[in-house]
Amino acid sequence: MKIRKELYFGFTLMGVIILAALAMVFSVEKMTNGHYGLLMLSLVVVAIMLGFPTAFTLMGMGMMFAFFAYHSGDQTAAGALKQTLDLMVQRAFSVMGNDVLISIPLFVFMGYLVERANLIEKLFHSLHLALARVPGSLGVATLVTCAVFATATGIVGAVVTLMGLLALPQMLRAGYDVRLSAGTITAGGCLGILIPPSVLLIVYGATAGVSVVQLYAGAFFPGIMLAGLYILYVIIMAKLRPDWAPPLTAEQRMVPLPAGLKAIGATSDGWALGSIVSALKGKRNQAVSTRYLLGQLGIALLPAILFAVVAVASYQSATRVVVEETYSELQAMGAGANEDTSSSSGGLAEPESSGLAEPASADAVAEPPGAQAVAEPPGAEPVAAAVEAPGTVSESPAAAAPAAAAGGATTKPASAGFWIGLGVGALALVTFYGILSYARLEVFKMLLSSFFPLLVLILSVLGSIVFGLATPTEAAAVGAFGGFVLAAAYRQLTFGVIKESVFLTAKTSAMVCWLFVGSAIFSAAFALLGGQELVEQWVLSMNLTKTQFLVLSQVIIFILGWPLEWTEIIVIFMPIFIPLLDNFGVDPLFFGLLVALNLQTAFLSPPVAMSAFYLKGVAPKHVTLNQIFAGMLPFMGIQIVAIFLLYMFPAIGLWLPEVLYR
Repeated sequence: MKIRKELYFGFTLMGVIILAALAMVFSVEKMTNGHYGLLMLSLVVVAIMLGFPTAFTLMGMGMMFAFFAYHSGDQTAAGALKQTLDLMVQRAFSVMGNDVLISIPLFVFMGYLVERANLIEKLFHSLHLALARVPGSLGVATLVTCAVFATATGIVGAVVTLMGLLALPQMLRAGYDVRLSAGTITAGGCLGILIPPSVLLIVYGATAGVSVVQLYAGAFFPGIMLAGLYILYVIIMAKLRPDWAPPLTAEQRMVPLPAGLKAIGATSDGWALGSIVSALKGKRNQAVSTRYLLGQLGIALLPAILFAVVAVASYQSATRVVVEETYSELQAMGAGANEDTSSSSGGLAEPESSGLAEPASADAVAEPPGAQAVAEPPGAEPVAAAVEAPGTVSESPAAAAPAAAAGGATTKPASAGFWIGLGVGALALVTFYGILSYARLEVFKMLLSSFFPLLVLILSVLGSIVFGLATPTEAAAVGAFGGFVLAAAYRQLTFGVIKESVFLTAKTSAMVCWLFVGSAIFSAAFALLGGQELVEQWVLSMNLTKTQFLVLSQVIIFILGWPLEWTEIIVIFMPIFIPLLDNFGVDPLFFGLLVALNLQTAFLSPPVAMSAFYLKGVAPKHVTLNQIFAGMLPFMGIQIVAIFLLYMFPAIGLWLPEVLYR
């Protein structure tokens, strides 16, 4: 029997794990519970690599070793079994009570609905034409399409499969190298697990106890950075190796014009804005209705209208003076105590007189302590006199408000930065209209019907979370409703689509929830055996610095990404790494961003490179698995560069959360 090359690596890695476990068993004089915990961890990894279901492997191993941990003491078998079952029920109930996990099925449902709206073909075609003059335009359009669509759906397999059916044949027909094409599609499809809203970040947040909102804010710029590095690599390769990514021909860049525009003499290179305005007031519109021309003019003026709205709103925000309310009648606690310290022996003395004492003022003479004078009732003449005396009672806020409004300005001049930004935006708008040909107008209309609806959906969901307008669960519900609207708008909302989306959502959500239950039981058993304490002692005994610990942890996660998927790495190994972070002063939020970048390799690294198998399933027969693996390797190197940049410049990931939440 011939064994595939990919299996040799898997069997070799399993052999190394088993040999390491045996070496640990035979190297110690006495096996402690901590050693049994490490043995359980190695057995779980080997069982998962052999193909056993991850969730039930974690639960089975966790319950088995939890029973062993309880029974290893003075506990009877019946008592140990009862405690093990109690542990299982408690951990399962704690997972069911986690509110954050409610957002997972909603985001998944949104993804399946958007996937079935058949937007990806229109999106790729419009981006392909919009980027026609960029070197490696097909590759760049593929990456942008993957980034937008993967972000909207979060389903890596669906994005890679659809782009393999749509983009790969076009890239191969255009003369693109097989390895570059395959690497572009597989790497771009994985961006959905990093760029928010991402299920990976929700799973990490629930596992590590980190705010999902801050994770979303922190992962936004690293995701954009990684996508930008991918695009930069494709452009550089197109420049250095034109035979790998040939430029598009004039025929491939041609955009067909509608009959209505041709009737007024429109050409692909003609200036759209001036020609439409001339047609409205000239005789060339006799065969075309004025309503049609006004519609075309309205579409062309949309960027100007949007710019005007944003400029006015920004100007009002930049010139508005925020009036801070002050309450001058309030004073700090203990502020008046220093005035009477000489007349008291210490502490706070209750006045001997009965009734309400008159408040002390700067001009009034205070009665000596112990005087038997009767205090004036509220509203009596002395109080009125005190009000009339200047400086005795501060002016009330209601009375001070008109004076402040009369004496202070409600607006301020806009800053120089605002005017510079406005000028740059106006220059860009003028340039846009100066080069707006009819061909570009048609591309813009294509983007309006494919790119911008997805962009609005993503920004509405992400913006409501990041700016605190909604919780992740509420924003996920809005996103699911947006998926409904998109599917209905593109006439894809049928009973079959809803039924299939609900079924796939339930299937995926059940898998994630069972993973969490298995992970909770496994983590409890690992901690019960003392495995976590043993790992912590081993790591601390190496006297690592913060940098060395981060490098070691990321190398371990990178290696684990070769045989395991990201779900298994997070639910099994994050509970081991997270308790170690405090010892080295590592922010769990920053560590999560590094892990999210690192776990991109879980979909690209053989032998369990799921993206490669997704693409191979729909690729032409002459595209081999080795060519796909070879194409993914440069993008794995780019991921390592992105991790290095994030470590060297933590503000890439931490700046936005610090501005918004700290």
